[in-house]
Amino acid sequence: MSCGDPHETDCSEVLDHLYEYLDREMPDGECTKFEEHFDECSPCLEKYGLEQAVKKLVKRCCGHDDVPADLRSKVMGRIELIRAGETVPEKSVLEQAQQESGAAEGPGHQPGPTDADAPTEAARAE
Repeated sequence: MSCGDPHETDCSEVLDHLYEYLDREMPDGECTKFEEHFDECSPCLEKYGLEQAVKKLVKRCCGHDDVPADLRSKVMGRIELIRAGETVPEKSVLEQAQQESGAAEGPGHQPGPTDADAPTEAARAE
């Protein structure tokens, strides 16, 4: 999406990093560039407003669930690996947490379904 007008910060850059801006995960200088862009570009400002509203709605409806501290730390660890450009293990964080919690519960524990147990898109289409 682009408004067609030239800007110091291109619309595609703003939209590619919109959630970093919304989540306050970017340096102040970058935030200033985005704020200037929103002042100039009404389509991007509209998209920002829509995403901000969705984020608030999700927080209001789903923000009461507590996330286990170990799962949060594993997810954050994966994010840091990705940001550093390192390879990430193929097993999902959720699968890893389920496997570890199953091992901690001892023999006889029946683990719940994992993504590997779910039907594939091709199987659902049949």
